[in-house]
Amino acid sequence: MELRHLRYFVAVAEELHFTRAAERLHIGQPPLSQQIQALEAELGAQLFERSKRWVRLTEAGRLFLDDARRILALAEQAAVTARRAQRGEAGELRIGFTFSTPFTPLFATVINRYRQRFPLVRLTLHEMATLPQIEAIGQRTLDLGFVRPPEVAIPASVSLSTLRQDPLRLVLPSAHPLAAQASIAIRELAGQAFVMYPKDAGTGIYPQIFRLCRAAGFVPHIAQEAGEASTIIGLVAAGCGISVLPASFDRIHMDGVCYRPIADPAATTSLLLARLQGQSAPLVDAFIALAAEAAQAG
Repeated sequence: MELRHLRYFVAVAEELHFTRAAERLHIGQPPLSQQIQALEAELGAQLFERSKRWVRLTEAGRLFLDDARRILALAEQAAVTARRAQRGEAGELRIGFTFSTPFTPLFATVINRYRQRFPLVRLTLHEMATLPQIEAIGQRTLDLGFVRPPEVAIPASVSLSTLRQDPLRLVLPSAHPLAAQASIAIRELAGQAFVMYPKDAGTGIYPQIFRLCRAAGFVPHIAQEAGEASTIIGLVAAGCGISVLPASFDRIHMDGVCYRPIADPAATTSLLLARLQGQSAPLVDAFIALAAEAAQAG
């Protein structure tokens, strides 16, 4: 049974006249009659009662008409959905983001605009560190990722594009002697106790802090590790040490903690958008275009 057979049947059922139905379908009346007969033979049921003066639906025909209309409506909806997906207007988009990304205004702007422009796309958001995101994109379990510079080699299958640059901020207790300064150089942090993400957390900030400190002539002393930025900031407030985090985290206000600029020009981090290299998918392309538009607008 083909969809065209259902369309032929519905036309005849609605017109109850083979000639008018044939004109509506833009086909000849004899071929239409042959197709209806073939459909009845395939179903093993008579759909119409016919005479030289009238055409009527049988009970089987009346029941079949309801189902035929539903099937045609579903087929049309399927075609509409496929066309929308081809234009990047429907489907599912799986997006990863690092712990600091939601504190960046760009992230909220992009997600909100995308939802408004493409309300039929289901966004699935996953909070993940940078390296697990890159691995997931390579394995095709994520479509896109908001990541920080990984500081390690990444698979050739994943490409990165820069959305914005963010300065790093020194996080320290409000009563710390360095808090009195307007900005602090990395070399002034020698001998300080650091509160940091674990080495195996997969964040880009961990190797970056080590690189900055080594360039300043020392290796940071890690006094405490924590997997969440809010926990790191809380531990700084508790006097467990100092930390360095992307400036977006300075929106977390906590008693006993202050944020200070870092004087070193290299103390910056990028917000990147990761995708599968060479991938051409309308959903992905539409999101990337919107993210680039929002990033350019600042």
